Order: sequence, then structure tokens, then C-alpha cells
Amino acid sequence: MSKVQESIDVNVPISTAYNQWTQFEDFPKFMDGVEEITQTDDRHNHWKTKIAGVSREFDTEIVDQVPDDHVAWRTVGGDVKQTGMVSFEPIDATHTRVMMEMDFQPDGMAEKAADMMGMLDRQVKGDLKRFKHFIEERGTSTGGYRGTL
Repeated sequence: MSKVQESIDVNVPISTAYNQWTQFEDFPKFMDGVEEITQTDDRHNHWKTKIAGVSREFDTEIVDQVPDDHVAWRTVGGDVKQTGMVSFEPIDATHTRVMMEMDFQPDGMAEKAADMMGMLDRQVKGDLKRFKHFIEERGTSTGGYRGTL
């Protein structure tokens, strides 16, 4: 397993950042390579991705979720094996630190080589920068799930 850890500070309150992160079907708006996410229930999502010309489909399960604190997931089926968590830390009333941690299993020579060259680290860092731009431009979330799982 390989590990990625990245963080970014966003200029919105913690509830705004957290609420937007719970809108999984909006991820293609700021995650490069994510083509579509279909939320099937409160815990499960189906992902379609295309990264570096490689298409993948997989399912994730939310294993732990606490409003304004974190969302943790794992894959439960498909072409990808990963676990991860995004957590939210208030800096002050209008700024939030968003921290992403992922453990993943590269599949095949191309993915193993990309992992060794740090491509996933750069991908996650870029996705967080696009999330920052997306949420700061809007100033509000597109929705929000406040349930605890």
C-alpha cells in the first residue's frame, strides 16, 4: 500500500467546506480525472474515473462520518483498492484546513511507476487546489449532508 497526505487552507467556514465535501456528485467539478460519481445511498457511491488514459470504475463505502470533522471511506468493489479520510480543522471563524489522507494499492506496472514518481501526490494536491478555488468562488456549498455515520 502507498500513502498520500496533503492539506490546504480554504477561506470559508468549516461547515461550508465540510458541507461541500459531502456533495460527492459534485466532485467532477474539481477533481481531475473523476468523470462521474453516483451516490446510491447515504453510505455508498459508484465512481467512474479516467486518469492518464486509464478508465476505472469502483464503489466506495463511507465508514465514518462526523459533521464538521471528517469523512472516512474505503473501496468495496471494482478496479481500485483504497481507504482514506478527509478531515476539517477550523483555523478561525472563516478559514478551514482541509486534510486528505489516502492509502491505495497501485495496480499494474504503469500505476506502480506513477506512484514511484509521485503522480498521485500531485493529483491530490491539484484536486485540493481546485476544491479551494471552487468553494471560495461560490462562497457557499451546493448542499450538505449533516448526518453521522
